[in-house]
Amino acid sequence: EVQLVESGGGLVQAGGSLRLSCATSGFTFDRYLIGWFRQAPGKEREGVSSINNDDGSTYYADSVKGRFTISRDNVKNTVFLQMDSLRPEDTAVYYCYAEYYGLPPNEYWGQGTQVTVSS
Repeated sequence: EVQLVESGGGLVQAGGSLRLSCATSGFTFDRYLIGWFRQAPGKEREGVSSINNDDGSTYYADSVKGRFTISRDNVKNTVFLQMDSLRPEDTAVYYCYAEYYGLPPNEYWGQGTQVTVSS
């Protein structure tokens, strides 16, 4: 059973930092993307960042490039998102996800963790 467990959310002042963790279990690292989406009230869920477990390649949304860094620890089966220079517009519920891009494709979601950035 694929499971994703998030931690690291909280309340921070603008300009501060947070580090999110996503502990994964129940699947191999073949043909998976792992990362985060976020959703603010009244807005659609948007992709933030992801990492390919096969080759380590990464993706960042334009809004977070230069401020967020995704990394992984394959021994601990954990993906991290270091968030620096946080802005109030980063306030959202952040969801860890895993996407299997083999056949048939599938996706899995964590429970979400609240990130709040005050002005």
